[in-house]
Parts: sequence; C-alpha cells; structure tokens
Amino acid sequence: MQSRRIKIGNREIGEGCPCYIIAEMSANHAGDLGKAIEIIHAAKEAGADCIKIQTYTPDTMTINCDKKYFHINDGTWKGENLYGLYQKANTPWEWHARLKEEAQKAGIDFFSTPFDKSAVDFLEDLGVEFYKIASFEVVDIPLIKYIASKKKPIIMSTGMATLGEIEEAVETIRSQGNDNFCLLKCSSAYPAVPEQMNLKTIAHLKETFNVPVGLSDHSLGSVSAVVAVAMGASIIEKHFCLSREIKSPDSSFSMEPDEFKKMVEDIRAAEKSIGKVSYSISENEAVSRSHRRSIFVVKDIKKGEAFTEENIRIIRPADGLEPKYFEQVLNRRASQDIERGTPLKWTMIS
Repeated sequence: MQSRRIKIGNREIGEGCPCYIIAEMSANHAGDLGKAIEIIHAAKEAGADCIKIQTYTPDTMTINCDKKYFHINDGTWKGENLYGLYQKANTPWEWHARLKEEAQKAGIDFFSTPFDKSAVDFLEDLGVEFYKIASFEVVDIPLIKYIASKKKPIIMSTGMATLGEIEEAVETIRSQGNDNFCLLKCSSAYPAVPEQMNLKTIAHLKETFNVPVGLSDHSLGSVSAVVAVAMGASIIEKHFCLSREIKSPDSSFSMEPDEFKKMVEDIRAAEKSIGKVSYSISENEAVSRSHRRSIFVVKDIKKGEAFTEENIRIIRPADGLEPKYFEQVLNRRASQDIERGTPLKWTMIS
C-alpha cells in the first residue's frame, strides 16, 4: 500500500515525490537581522525547499529562575540557564514578517515552530501556511490540539518520544479533523551520533501511522540524511548556518552552505538511484550486454571435424551462441570450414 501524501501549498510530499528539504535557521542568525536574511537566500542557493524559524520568547518557554531545575548540566549547552539560553537563541517576533517576505522574494517556503498558543496566534495573523511541532513539545497535548485545530499542514518531530507518546500526539491531531501531517524521526541530541540514529524506525513509523515520514537530522555531515532518503524519508530537516565561525547556540552542529548544497546534490542523486523495481534492460546496459561471454571458435576447424574443448571456448564478446549450449555442441561436427576467432552459430553445426 502506498503511503499517503500531504500537501503544502502546491507541493505534494510523500512516497513517489522528491524529498522536501528544510533548512532550519534556529539561532544561527546570532541576533542579527541582516544575517537572518542572508541565511534565507543562502539556503535557497544551496537547494533547500524551505526555511524554518522558531517562534518563542524566553518567557513563553520558561521562567527567569536560578533554581537548579533551570540549569543545563550536560551537552552542548552545559552551564547555561534555560532563560538565558532562550534569550540568546530566540528569533525576535518583530523580524518575522520581514523574514517571511524575504523567503517569498527568494522563492523558498517559510514556516515556523510555535512553542505556545500565543505564538500560534501570532503566526496565524502572519499568514503562515503550515506548522512544525518540535520534539520537546510532542507531550504538550494542549498545544498540539490548538495547532491542529487551525487545519493547516503539520510536520511533527518525534525525538525522545515513546511509541505511545507519538500515538497520543497523532490521535490529538486527527481528533481535530486534521489528517494533513507527517512525522520526522529525530535523535534529540546536539549533535546526534550515528549509532543512536536508528533510521530503520522511519519505515516503522510510516507503516504504523500511514503518513509520510522524514528525518530531523542533528548529526554531523550528510550520511544520515542520504541514508534516510534511501530508507524512505520524504523530508529532511537540517540546521543551516552561514559559517560555524559565527557562534550561536546551534552553530556547532549546523551545516554551512557548501556542505548543505553537497547534501542536497547527494540526496537528489540517491533519489535517482533508488528508482523503481525493474528487471528491464537499460539503454546503457544494452551496450554492455554485447560484452558478455558466448561460444567462439578458437582454432581453425575443417568441415566434418568435431567440436572439442580445444577448438571452441566460452569467451567474451557475446556474438556467438549462448554459453548454456556449450555441452550440446561438444562432439557434434562442423558443417563448414570455420576460422579461428569466429563466433559459433547453429548454421555451422551439422
């Protein structure tokens, strides 16, 4: 059974469609609107189909509190306080309209991840056409219900989620009469390591929920993304920056434009290679078939002389009888004189 597709604008996403490639800006603008605009145009040039931002403020994410619960003790952001991290990483809401306008100019899709209801309302007023639900918010059922109620396409990441939690989130979206969504396999580590990617889950998610599935990829390099496409991913999302030298909370695990462009090229090449189930002979293979083995005369043979393993052999090219007839031909006699180097034909055999 073919998995369903979802539609974003005029673009269909799912099995049989080109992979939809998202460049995640996140905090890589480093607080500079000019850099944010530059990222949009660079992502388009690198082959991205879509640019994604995030819509939150420190106060919509957490509270300004220095208790131990609000400190990050491990990983990329070790030593940060949550409120301080979101102050550094947020994309100012007053930029959003300009960024959406720049995306339209560049000819690239634009959407965002809202992290609370006020962000959803803001994005609705802005006219955003579809939504992302982040892995950390898969358990925020009231938020998912509110986003789904807008009846717009949804791309939902599933990092850290159990199968049961994913099922609950999916049921919440469908309870709002919204069936236009897809799921992203995700390893919510920054960066993610290959041995924890478990890309086989992509096929299982697709079978379990009968929706298009992709990969939100926080690993370094493009191997996981290309392999995911080969395993049936319809969407790839990857963090994108102008340069890792421009420090931001996300720069260390983000792709620079030349790396992203190479990843897109590799994904497009992988899609061509995947093709379809086929045992037909391609045009290029037809040329190669002429260099298969066949039965040739390898010593001069006189009329009436028997064919033996000394005067005929199975060699390249393919102009003679097929090799499967070799034993049938042995000990039969030549109907004519045959020169060495002649492909053997049935007319030469009495």
